[in-house]
Amino acid sequence: MADTPDAEPSIEEQIAAYQREFQDLDPQVEQIVSALGRLNRRMNVAYNRQTAALDLTNAEWEVLKALVLSGAPYRLGPGELARRLGLTPAAMTHRIDRMVAEGLVTRDRDEANRVRVIVEITPEGREKWLDAMRLASVFEEELLQDLDGGERNKLGEVLTRLLRRVEDAQPDAEGRLADLD
Repeated sequence: MADTPDAEPSIEEQIAAYQREFQDLDPQVEQIVSALGRLNRRMNVAYNRQTAALDLTNAEWEVLKALVLSGAPYRLGPGELARRLGLTPAAMTHRIDRMVAEGLVTRDRDEANRVRVIVEITPEGREKWLDAMRLASVFEEELLQDLDGGERNKLGEVLTRLLRRVEDAQPDAEGRLADLD
């Protein structure tokens, strides 16, 4: 097994154990999905470390990212933010409260519709998002350094096809299963 008792088994060891217990397993499929799962977990750890170095949580980065993706003037209602991030309205309110206190976003009434609340990124929030993007870009370039342009294109196409298949089969799975705050 792995080097230490608590270490995660290698993908090969995992496949061998699965095949021992479930003979119908396709080892090629299991290698791909196991590698994708582990890659995702390890990338999330790296991103968490990068955002923590900026005194920003990954959860806050997600909100800033959603606001930036909405386009200038980088504002959305809390309900729309919650839907985009797969959060409950209560979890979104809690997250926004923290971010307002930290000066990353503002929360104001919409002048055109006083019932509606608007969350908008602040200059400090935008700068934190840019800093996080700079760190992520370096990490991602290092991650893909061994792939040439053609391999990167092909990998991007293949992963996008897989993502579309999951999205088609699970159209309600955009967000997370549980809030990570």
